[in-house]
Amino acid sequence: MRSPNWWQAVLTEDWQNGGFGVYIHWPFCQAKCPYCDFNSHVSREIDQSRWLRAYISEIDRYAEQVPGRALTSVFFGGGTPSLMDPDIVHGVLTHLRRHWAFSNSIEITLEANPGSVDAGRFAGYAQAGVNRISMGIQALNNQDLRLLGRIHTVEEARKAFDVARNQFSRVSFDLIYARQNQTLDAWKSELREALAMAIDHLSLYQLTIEQGTAFGDRYNRGKLRGLPEDDLAADMYEVTQDLCAEAGLSAYEVSNYAKPGSESLHNSVYWRYGDYLGVGPGAHGRLTLNDQRYGTEAFSNPAKWLDMAAAGQTEKHREQISLADQANEFLMMGLRLSEGVSRSRFEKLASKPLNQERLTYLKDIGMVSLAGDNVSVTRNGRMVLNTILRELLVD
Repeated sequence: MRSPNWWQAVLTEDWQNGGFGVYIHWPFCQAKCPYCDFNSHVSREIDQSRWLRAYISEIDRYAEQVPGRALTSVFFGGGTPSLMDPDIVHGVLTHLRRHWAFSNSIEITLEANPGSVDAGRFAGYAQAGVNRISMGIQALNNQDLRLLGRIHTVEEARKAFDVARNQFSRVSFDLIYARQNQTLDAWKSELREALAMAIDHLSLYQLTIEQGTAFGDRYNRGKLRGLPEDDLAADMYEVTQDLCAEAGLSAYEVSNYAKPGSESLHNSVYWRYGDYLGVGPGAHGRLTLNDQRYGTEAFSNPAKWLDMAAAGQTEKHREQISLADQANEFLMMGLRLSEGVSRSRFEKLASKPLNQERLTYLKDIGMVSLAGDNVSVTRNGRMVLNTILRELLVD
């Protein structure tokens, strides 16, 4: 974790407070999960060599725009990137090194699903330069895995986790709680089981029902039964905080828990509002050019993106982000972190300070903590973070 005074560094551009990362999106999965609203697709035939050429073309295009930077992190997300040939990962990382210096502590993460874990392929990822795995386990009982539409079993998940731990020093995995018919005691037991595994990072998400997903459609028809009431979901969140803290994993972000020094560097680029390239179908990016920050969004259809990559025209949108919007994005991302945000950095972006009257009120009711230049959300405040943001965002 950074010290409380990390913001005091003299920096020339705002993005440098958060660093510079690259996100590579692999859009393919073996099956589509009913709760998932990510840009993922099931395809029987994938021309992996063509995808590598497209990724390299995009990296070249962006490198002309932002040369000379130090790269903080690389994240292969999806989809299920553990379906990628190791040659793609090797080719991407080799090409990134040609354009940007890698920081001494660079984090290179690849997402994996247990059903796609292969020891030989994982050895290939490690040889290519991957040094962290993020595994989507989601549940530690087979009944709930089936309800979530997962195609792996608990036994397969444990075996896959062991394969990853034998190959990589850093392995995180995800669990979803507040599932259908899940009790508080059942979640306690499952979380203790997860914490007993040899890990230093967990991502623990409350199940959310997104429109446009299979779960969203069932919910709209009244057929997604057994979801917990708000009070039970809140109790599960509280228990999550307590048990993780007891195990030495602090809640450094709303849904992420880590031992000191094991926090996700790539996600921290987002949360600390750095710059990042979004490469791949539907990928979003934030890019500072000549002191102006832009938001980028790529075409989401994989076939269209692949065709457009050859012409260097994969971006569906590129728009200037106003300073007021930058200030709001900085606040929305940064207040998710336990370390909080710098008021002076917000003021520089927004050209006005945070509302002192509202800050004082939120402090008095125990929702935020104020320490010098720093504002952070308290444990109680995290439960109502969206309400706090509505109080503080620039109109």
